Amino acid sequence: MDKIETYIDELLEKSTPDRPIWNIEKILQGLKSTWNYIDGCMIKAILEMYAITKDEKYFRFADNFIDCKVREDGSIEGYSVEELNIDNVNAGKTLFELYDLTGKEKYRKAIDLVYSQIEQMPRTAEGNFWHKNIYPNQVWLDGLYMCQPFYMEYETRFHEKKNYDDIFRQFFNVVEHMRDPKTGLYYHAYDSSREMFWCDKVTGLSQNFWLRALGWYSMALLDTLDKADASVGEPYERLKGVFVDLMDAMLKYQDASGMWYQVVNFGGMEKNYLETSGSSIMAYALLKGVRLGFLPENYQTYGAKAFHGICEKYLSEDADGSLHLDGICLVAGLGGKQMRSGTYDYYMSEPVVKDDAKGVGPFLLAYTEMRRAGLIEA
Repeated sequence: MDKIETYIDELLEKSTPDRPIWNIEKILQGLKSTWNYIDGCMIKAILEMYAITKDEKYFRFADNFIDCKVREDGSIEGYSVEELNIDNVNAGKTLFELYDLTGKEKYRKAIDLVYSQIEQMPRTAEGNFWHKNIYPNQVWLDGLYMCQPFYMEYETRFHEKKNYDDIFRQFFNVVEHMRDPKTGLYYHAYDSSREMFWCDKVTGLSQNFWLRALGWYSMALLDTLDKADASVGEPYERLKGVFVDLMDAMLKYQDASGMWYQVVNFGGMEKNYLETSGSSIMAYALLKGVRLGFLPENYQTYGAKAFHGICEKYLSEDADGSLHLDGICLVAGLGGKQMRSGTYDYYMSEPVVKDDAKGVGPFLLAYTEMRRAGLIEA
């Protein structure tokens, strides 16, 4: 077994559904882990590990983890639709796969419950979901990843594609309002009301290009396309073009190490650092983009370079032989109680941690794509 499988096995052995070792935020808060996007990222990656290795231990772990959260009536521990927090949709993606694998009716009911939140989400003037009820009129790139792939899968499988137009329109609104035409990159967030202290009062945009937000958005595009019926034609092809355009824009900023910087366009600036989670997402997006036929074959090289760069810089062994993945930005956002400003210094001020699922999950997803491409031997 290779080093990465050893690493993931170590994490699973140290984790329970109530206290997963990779949810650093909950550990620091001293709280039990209930329904959240961080665990959703990790369980999705573990299910991909099962898909690629067919090793039952990954399936058993994922099923047990989600089974503990979902009650027989489909209600979910620690999840409230009324909170209207787009992050909470993300873990719902695991339910589709687990429903297919287990046939547990409670997973199907839970899928409907999560979908009911989508039906109630408040929207900006342009028609995009608010990021959270507590962040009115705001669209964050992160939120596209948290919600749209789930939304698309539900529409494709269970709703006769009735809301495809809504999904495509939300992406195209982001292209219109959040893309910087000079660089091809996207700003982290947009305030449709132009009221938040962190936004430009003319454009409504935050100030910087944060790597992980760009990563989440890349995955949002790719995973939504993956769950869509391509036969819808024009909007599907147009969204594919948006994904390809973003990959080309990001490649201009890829460091010689293969990684990307925390604030993407300021590589080499004081305090800026090569960041693991966003670089892992980019590796995944490039490799999967090639596999799905959206990107030319030679882009695989850039994805593999990113993956190997992360392993070289941040996957290390302790004196006791245990493995760790370092260089992960714990969290970054805008506004809130902390009055986060979105300045360059703000993005440099957030803690950098080891083994957090926001880095480990995407890293494992990139690993499964490396395996699928035959770039790492089983």
